Amino acid sequence: MPQPFLHVSRRISTAGAIVFSCLLCGCVSKLFNAAEQPLEAAPAGITQRVQQSKLFGVLPVYRPDTQQGNFISKEQVAQLQVGMTPAQVRFLLGTPLLNDVFHAERWDYPFLLKRGDGTVTSSNVVVYFKDGRVSHFEGAELPNEKEYLRLIAAPKK
Repeated sequence: MPQPFLHVSRRISTAGAIVFSCLLCGCVSKLFNAAEQPLEAAPAGITQRVQQSKLFGVLPVYRPDTQQGNFISKEQVAQLQVGMTPAQVRFLLGTPLLNDVFHAERWDYPFLLKRGDGTVTSSNVVVYFKDGRVSHFEGAELPNEKEYLRLIAAPKK
């Protein structure tokens, strides 16, 4: 083959590879931008729906349900009373997820349920102690146990 023909074909294939790489990087950066949007938990007791990204913008990606923290129901909070000891609170609500030396008088019970379809449910219960007894507690609208079971056992759509 003549030398100029090889030189031209090499330039064309190099240019094609560069264009293909740029196009491929553009597609990937679009996927990463969608994934970089933070998944924020809704205020306690509230369910929100988050837009899920798809593979190549078409194929849905499997995402398992993820549950983190302690589920605290309305029934459990109704049994919580001012003046209870830490042992009684631990028996009723379970071991607190957040309990540190800097806030020894405060126990946090956060809960987050991320469904594979993008639904996020969160709640937070905080119990405050003073002199070894419950002084007060906070918690927004919490689901009851039946609502929670319906939520986790709901059939996939």
